Amino acid sequence: MRFTDILTLFGGLALFLYGMSLMGSALEKRAGRKLKSILSRLASNPLGGFLLGALVTGIIQSSCATTVMVVGFVNSGIMTLNQSAGIIIGANVGTAITSWILSLAGVEGSGWVTLFKPSTFTPVIALIGVCLHMFTKKERRKDTAGILLGFSVLMFGMETMSASVKPLGELDGFKNLLTMFSNPFLGVLVGMLFTMAIQSSSASVGIIQALSMTGAIHYSSVLPILFGFNIGTCITSIISASGASADAKRASMIHLVFNIISAAVILPLAYALHALIDFSFMEKAANPFGIAMVHSVCKLASAALLLPFSNQLVALSKLIIRDKADSPEKQMLDERLFINPSVALEQAFKVALTMSDVVSESFSRAISLLDHYSDSGADKVSEDEKRADAFEDMLGTYLVKLSEQNLSNEDSHELSELLHMIGDLERISDHAENIASSAREMHEKQLHFSEQATGELMVVLGAVGEAVRLALTSFRNNDILCAAQVEPLEQVVDVLQKQVRARHIERLTKGLCSIEQGFVLTDLLTDLERVSDHCSNVAGCVIETHFNSMDMHSYLNEVKSGSDEAFNERYRFFSSVYALPEKAY
Repeated sequence: MRFTDILTLFGGLALFLYGMSLMGSALEKRAGRKLKSILSRLASNPLGGFLLGALVTGIIQSSCATTVMVVGFVNSGIMTLNQSAGIIIGANVGTAITSWILSLAGVEGSGWVTLFKPSTFTPVIALIGVCLHMFTKKERRKDTAGILLGFSVLMFGMETMSASVKPLGELDGFKNLLTMFSNPFLGVLVGMLFTMAIQSSSASVGIIQALSMTGAIHYSSVLPILFGFNIGTCITSIISASGASADAKRASMIHLVFNIISAAVILPLAYALHALIDFSFMEKAANPFGIAMVHSVCKLASAALLLPFSNQLVALSKLIIRDKADSPEKQMLDERLFINPSVALEQAFKVALTMSDVVSESFSRAISLLDHYSDSGADKVSEDEKRADAFEDMLGTYLVKLSEQNLSNEDSHELSELLHMIGDLERISDHAENIASSAREMHEKQLHFSEQATGELMVVLGAVGEAVRLALTSFRNNDILCAAQVEPLEQVVDVLQKQVRARHIERLTKGLCSIEQGFVLTDLLTDLERVSDHCSNVAGCVIETHFNSMDMHSYLNEVKSGSDEAFNERYRFFSSVYALPEKAY
């Protein structure tokens, strides 16, 4: 083998690994939106989880990525450990599709068969990919271009490697070296160490498929190496689980234990059957297609062996990874999910929904304190405000880090809107605490509003309460109809608080109320008006996200100008519903 062949081998390997990475990243980005809905339907039984894991891995072409996402889900508390077992087993099977794609490099023949050879169709795919990348501005088409280009580079690298290693088949030393790998223990060890180094079992299988083109590798050597690849790829999920919750570590341990048990059971069984039945193919020269077949059979056999015992795998992982008395609380947000930004963004949205529930409850409790004050209720409002602060800090930090990932334009827009919304939600909780403080002041000073002032305040409270309900409902359900009602209602609240202030001044001049009562009423009106403002902002972000527009201010200016008849109709409706009672003085 000449020195130039060695350089060509490394060059082909570099292209192969880069192409696999490029294709995998483009597939993840292209399928990211679908993954959010796929993974949200978590299977409650091992078979459903198995199919889900195989499907997701087939889409993104990486069992490592699927397993790391599963570890993140378990750590975040959105997936149970029992659910993760079936998905991890399915991910191991789903990754076999890559070996079938790579087996195309071994296609030989003439006539129509040549159409399936990479040397025939790869240049065409590469040309299509380049054209899409250069002449389209649509992001989804650029992602498709990334898939095509990654596949082309991968197959070109595969063919380059195969061509460069062909001279090795004529070297006796190389043949003797590969014969050593027919020793099961040594083959598993070498396969494991190699995959731990490059952290991709799919790439490892592709490399062994390229080496098989020399004709010097027998199936007896391939079999243990493939099981070694399966064990070695577990290093990625184990590393990702460091610092995670006990259950997240157990999920990564299930991945490792599954592959170790599979190798420990199936390899001895295969060699025992070979001794009894004499599998003639074992001593034959392997080829890419045959390796893909053996790889798939091993994966399916492992799944058939251990899927019925998924609960036992969970129990074994619990024996290996014990709970600690001082184990930290599960993180609701996990940066491991950054491996698929769309999924990470979906989890951030779910956490923001929890935050909105806290804010809604806090506001409702604060309002109730105006009629039925209690120190415990006021303390709970203060506690909820601190929780909302913690949510904002946690989500803000997470989203800023997520924004540095490879996001699609749609995801990037949603992330920006979510950042704005969590700020508004936190401010609503601040004003809820202010309202609770006003209620405490009235209780301690034994202040009471006049019957007229109480009636007027109840109207404002009703309008603001409706604005909060509509805004948070629109956020939770992405309901544009609810969101469109918030801004006209906010305009009604603005008018109401001005009218109530004016009436208070009239009563004050007539001696019907005190200045001290007026201070509390003014503070309440200010907080309620601000709450309605933040509700308007939340609803505006929902509308922007739906229409993929960042120009909320233009939208608000347009509807406030009076040119939007639908807005005017809603404004008139809310004005009639929330009208102040007639003056009684």
